[in-house]
Amino acid sequence: MGLEQQLQNQVPDLMDDDLFGEDPALQHWQSKLASDEARQSLADYGKKLGSAHWREQGALANRQPPQWRGWSAQGQRVDQVDFHPSWHHLMSLGMEQGLHIWPHQPQPGQHLQRAMGFYLHGQIEAGTLCPLTMTRAAAPLLQAEPFQEWAAKLDINQYDASHQLMAEKSSVLLGMGMTEMQGGSDLRGCTTEAHPEAQAFRLYGHKWFFSVPQADGHLVLAREHEQFSCFLMPRYTEYGLNRRYIRRLKDKLGNRSNASAEIDFDGALAWRVGQAGRGIALLAGMAARTRIDCVLGSAALMRQALVQSLHYCQHRRCFGKQLIEQPLMQAVLLDMSLESEAATHLALFLVDLQERADDPVAQAVLRVLAPAAKFWVCRRAIALCSEAMETWGGNGYIEDGPMPRLLREAPVNSIWEGSGNVMCLDVQRALSQEGVLEALQADLRARTGDDAELGQAAQDLLSTVSQAGGRVWTQKLALLYQACLMRELAPDAVADLFATHRLQEGPAVVFGLEGVEQASWYLHRIWPRLQAS
Repeated sequence: MGLEQQLQNQVPDLMDDDLFGEDPALQHWQSKLASDEARQSLADYGKKLGSAHWREQGALANRQPPQWRGWSAQGQRVDQVDFHPSWHHLMSLGMEQGLHIWPHQPQPGQHLQRAMGFYLHGQIEAGTLCPLTMTRAAAPLLQAEPFQEWAAKLDINQYDASHQLMAEKSSVLLGMGMTEMQGGSDLRGCTTEAHPEAQAFRLYGHKWFFSVPQADGHLVLAREHEQFSCFLMPRYTEYGLNRRYIRRLKDKLGNRSNASAEIDFDGALAWRVGQAGRGIALLAGMAARTRIDCVLGSAALMRQALVQSLHYCQHRRCFGKQLIEQPLMQAVLLDMSLESEAATHLALFLVDLQERADDPVAQAVLRVLAPAAKFWVCRRAIALCSEAMETWGGNGYIEDGPMPRLLREAPVNSIWEGSGNVMCLDVQRALSQEGVLEALQADLRARTGDDAELGQAAQDLLSTVSQAGGRVWTQKLALLYQACLMRELAPDAVADLFATHRLQEGPAVVFGLEGVEQASWYLHRIWPRLQAS
């Protein structure tokens, strides 16, 4: 057999994919954008990201992870993190799109436009999402004196990777340092100390996970006279490198393009942000904003894993048919498509709630639903990416293709900014706050309406609210909202399938909806490119 014959059943790389225009879940949400210009911007971004060039940039950034360089050739401490050029190209792309900006006076649809861009970007490269989300989530804390100069440079649609003082840069990035070796999620175990010095503080201690170590500034939790405060720590001072020293970069399972560090503080200069003793509350607010991005990032991974599976099965022949025509494979792909679409709707619904800052019911629902969505969607991304890898067979396990990176990337959003149990406890905490349960009840009544099945599911859930804080109750809350959104936004046949196989039967251990008539119609709808082939 000649080489040409051997290659006949090999699948070409997916390229020149329209990430925005061929995603049916985005078509509803784009109607909420403020202008045709906003829609066109996202359409252009989706086509650009789906090109062979940007897919290769994403792969390169992960094949060549960042390296820590502690000292210069002259023996001077520099603590620089060196990235492959592809990282800088991707950061420039994301910042030009405004993915790092928190609008001070948001216009209708502005949060949603950014969220959709973030979701598109995450399908091609997820590591660069970390500095973008950190910078955006920190921005609301730096709007008042004396941080206006920092705030102004957070709003610039330009990437500046130079190593110099904030005042000399065109734009800045921010990171966060909360957890320590002995404490983890228990922030009250923080031992880093802040000692006052003139109008500033000197910090002594360490952080076990220090996000975006190359950032121009970090929001750091530290003890100030036995109370916990938040501090802005610059990377450089007028005397050079601040006294915050990298021990090492973390060797992570996934998220390889992005740097995370362990770090020591030996009298590092910092300024308090907000009132003394409000550090945990301020940083918890920042974490709440990044949790929504965790859900968006997981939905992005799920969508890309699904599309890669559809592409592969469309081109691969097996046992006399295209793989996508085999009934069992159709069952798997159909189930994955339901999961992905529901995840995208729930993620963007959280942002829609975020948009309604003046609506107390929306904010109360967001308070309880965001941790529930993070718990459920981020966890389901791991299962879906694993199943997607298997649709490729042995080829899915090989590093030449995209599937290993997607699977390695999936767990981080479930762990970062609070793992599963922390999210469930946060759901319980939210429901104990005044007005939250009542707002949830009112919102579910409005959403379920005359739908008997959804109404019964809501009644059953709310009758067991004493179990809130458990994993099963949190899962049911997320699934109920997904079912409501699918009923509102997807075709009836799709919503019926989701309700039957998620609400009535509960999600199965394995993916696969067997015996569904016209399964190919569902698959063509979820990725219209199949129809054109």
